[in-house]
Amino acid sequence: MLKHLLIKNYALIQHLEITPSANLNIITGETGAGKSIMLGAVGLLLGNRADTKTLFDEESKCIIEGQFDVRNYNLQKAFDEEELDYAEVSIFRREISPTGKSRAFINDTPVTLDILKRLGTRLMDVHSQHETLNLGKQNYQLAFVDAFAGTTSLRHAYKKDYDAYKKAQKHLEKLKAENAEISKEADYNTFLLNELVKADLKADEQAELEASLEVMEHAEEIKTKLNGSLDVLSNSEFSAIDSLQQAKVFLGQLSKYGKGYSSLFERLESSFIELQDIIRELEKEEEQVEFNPEQTQLIQERLSMIYQLQQKHHAGSVEELISIREDLTLKTDRFNSMDAEIQKAEAEVAKLKDAAEKKALELSQKRNAVFVKLEKDLGELLAQVGIPDATVKITSTKSELTDKGIDLINILFSANKGIAPQELSKVASGGEFSRFMFCVKYILAQKISLPTIIFDEIDTGVSGEIALKLGSMMKRMAQNHQLITISHLPQVAAKGDKHYFVYKDSSSIKAESKIKALEEQERVEEIAKMIGGDKPSSVAFESAKELISSN
Repeated sequence: MLKHLLIKNYALIQHLEITPSANLNIITGETGAGKSIMLGAVGLLLGNRADTKTLFDEESKCIIEGQFDVRNYNLQKAFDEEELDYAEVSIFRREISPTGKSRAFINDTPVTLDILKRLGTRLMDVHSQHETLNLGKQNYQLAFVDAFAGTTSLRHAYKKDYDAYKKAQKHLEKLKAENAEISKEADYNTFLLNELVKADLKADEQAELEASLEVMEHAEEIKTKLNGSLDVLSNSEFSAIDSLQQAKVFLGQLSKYGKGYSSLFERLESSFIELQDIIRELEKEEEQVEFNPEQTQLIQERLSMIYQLQQKHHAGSVEELISIREDLTLKTDRFNSMDAEIQKAEAEVAKLKDAAEKKALELSQKRNAVFVKLEKDLGELLAQVGIPDATVKITSTKSELTDKGIDLINILFSANKGIAPQELSKVASGGEFSRFMFCVKYILAQKISLPTIIFDEIDTGVSGEIALKLGSMMKRMAQNHQLITISHLPQVAAKGDKHYFVYKDSSSIKAESKIKALEEQERVEEIAKMIGGDKPSSVAFESAKELISSN
């Protein structure tokens, strides 16, 4: 339950603190004083979005902080799942800076708004006037029936099966789409692959082939020039090798006359050996050069095929063609294995759908089993809140599997005797709608372990004896839940264990919303004003005292 609430620099609130009772708390005040602004602040604490327009002082940050006693609500596992420190009194904090930056903390650990919302909804149920409109919606009615039937855990288990089925179905659809796409190109891809496989390409062969072709196409010129080189170096009458040999003889004879001659002789000897080696290499190269028209044609044809493949596949090298061949191999293999993979996926979808359908049917049967009891309970409660001729009828039609099961729930209502029940949104007046919603909340409070419930003028359109009954019902709810109720009814206000008064203070430059906990006499005076206006009569005071004493 909420032990302490702090609101700083929010909307019309500069600073506000309350320490509510564990039971029934009443908040009253004039329209526009700021009661609903407090709910907006609580919404921020529960993960709602905000902007800098909510700041009272645009130069300071907004702080909303709530201390919650959570020791009796089995929430340690929920904290563990979010990797948060658990404390019996946990502190939820929200800050909005003047620049619009928002930060959230739980027990001083920074958290995302999603985490704040997930844990916050386990601590507080805030009923706003907007939420009453949800009563006419399918999802809200279904959740209400599940809470009454005690099928919430079964619904969660079904949701896991349904999610697994939808995930498998999505995978199957993806496979079929992929298969359809691959099928369009399968024949062409196979043709391209066969062409590349037949080519039997080798890495680096293009460079080797181009080099060989260059030699073969210029064989005659190469051979002529190699022979010419050999003639100059060794085959002619005055060849270079013979001249070097003669020079060696002369220098050899001079070596005995000094080290300089010996050094020159050694250098000439090295040159002579190197020239002999060059002549041998030239002779070898000359022997290998041979003009072979057939071999030349084969190389030309091979290179022509490679060039054509490169042009077709927009490739710049044989290595790129080999990579394309490997990709085509993978696509072809994928296509060939796709049928088996699709069959396997179809079997998995069928199995998971069957499991989800069985749970959905079980869920549907348990829901339908409580319709009569729920109709009776709602009818009795509606009679207590002033709609004695109310008729409630719950219908259900079957649908395809959805994330909530196979039931389309519709709660029908008639406030008048002899009038067939119709959809809530079509037949309920504003006051009837509010009372119907209160009855729903009353039932939910018995089924769900929620620490704190907040009502924002859920007693709209109620007065007199019905207001007394409504207040008594809130009093009973507050025995098991902390209840915070914003109300304009003296009959409801008199039932509170703690009474807060919200007022607008215009004594400064900027109007502020403030709140104070009323002492006993202040409470009597406030309720008397709710009965008789700003200047209540003695009768109004006596009525106020009587209402309070009747609790």
